[in-house]
Amino acid sequence: MKKSVLLCLTMFLLVAVFLAGCGDNKKTASSSANNEGGTNTLEEIKKRGVLIVGSSNDAPFAFIDKNTKQFSGIDAEIIKEIAKRLGIPKVEMKEIKFENLLLELNNKNIDIVTDGMYIKPEREKIANFTHTWYKEGEALVVPKDSSIKGIEDLKDKVVGAQKGMAFLELAQKLQKEGKIKEVKVFGSQAELLLAVNTNKIDACITDSVVAGYSITKDPSLNLKLVSPYQAQAAGNIAAAVRKEDKDLLDAINKELDQLKEEGFILQVLKKYGLNQDNVVPVGE
Repeated sequence: MKKSVLLCLTMFLLVAVFLAGCGDNKKTASSSANNEGGTNTLEEIKKRGVLIVGSSNDAPFAFIDKNTKQFSGIDAEIIKEIAKRLGIPKVEMKEIKFENLLLELNNKNIDIVTDGMYIKPEREKIANFTHTWYKEGEALVVPKDSSIKGIEDLKDKVVGAQKGMAFLELAQKLQKEGKIKEVKVFGSQAELLLAVNTNKIDACITDSVVAGYSITKDPSLNLKLVSPYQAQAAGNIAAAVRKEDKDLLDAINKELDQLKEEGFILQVLKKYGLNQDNVVPVGE
């Protein structure tokens, strides 16, 4: 009887040791597979050979040039140079409505957002922003024959702004303060400027860079930027990446700081009518 009990105990211990050993081996194999098969976002993009950029196709930030069919603009030139230095041969733009850019980023339909986007606390909650690329503010756009000379002239006026942009918030704030009669919302810069041009609204508050570029390039727009004008919603522009893509964020920041030191950023800004006032120091 004692021998039977001893034999049973011995067999039980052997089985237990065997199963424990199998469990450890399985865990190790799984961990090894994860370590060997795991890859970060930057590596995945390099293997793919294409960086997919999200933009609302608004000139002059990041757009497809109608004549050359090339990805062009301030943000486009910066990200293409960064991609080249990171060993990514191609940058491809995917057109997305501005208000949906961060949503599509987190849905992993694009790798990065580069579209003149301001760094804002509510946006930082859902995405990480790179170091600041450059800074700029809003403009007050009116017909060339308008008597509007500033915000103080908008009390009885209808003013437009674009959905999803910081300037819409400014316009709505001014309306609440009684400085604007009514604010109308538009889905794109093109619609916004056309509404002013056809006198559907009296003025619009929009991005100074976009407005200046559009008016210069399109002779059908009988518009002007109110000047002098003190911007009230000046902000910092940067690219946005997913929260988990720290490898991509760090790599972009490193190359961006180098571009600032070399004067490349200032060179691009001057090409699109901006100047030293729009430059942000390295590391910021």
